[in-house]
Amino acid sequence: MTIELKVLLLAAIWHMLQLVFYAVPANLELGTGKTLSPRDPHRLKKPLMEQVSVPTGRLARAYNNHNEALLLFAIATIAITLAGASSGYTATLAWIYLAARIAYVPAYALGWVPWRSVIFGLGWVATGLLLLAALLAPSSV
Repeated sequence: MTIELKVLLLAAIWHMLQLVFYAVPANLELGTGKTLSPRDPHRLKKPLMEQVSVPTGRLARAYNNHNEALLLFAIATIAITLAGASSGYTATLAWIYLAARIAYVPAYALGWVPWRSVIFGLGWVATGLLLLAALLAPSSV
């Protein structure tokens, strides 16, 4: 297994932990009567994320942001692996992505401006460079 795929697995585990980081405080703040419900609009009056504290809402948004980022990173790591383009360079980019995503959560939760965006940018650029590395890999056909 390539380093990039191992980092992808770690990123998936991190993603699962992020759900816990926001779901636990959301359940404590709202109660399970709301969080376990079907969340029909007529029953809730307003979306659950509008009813939680600012830090919990930020944790939810950080989690949702990782839903988007993880998809591109997964494409990049799978493409690198299938292209046989794994290298020290691509492994470093994968680790940069993961470190940025881990740092992004407290940066978002604590409202670090502009550092949250800078940290996001590091992970995004690392993913983009991985995609380019896969695209530019020599073809085996």
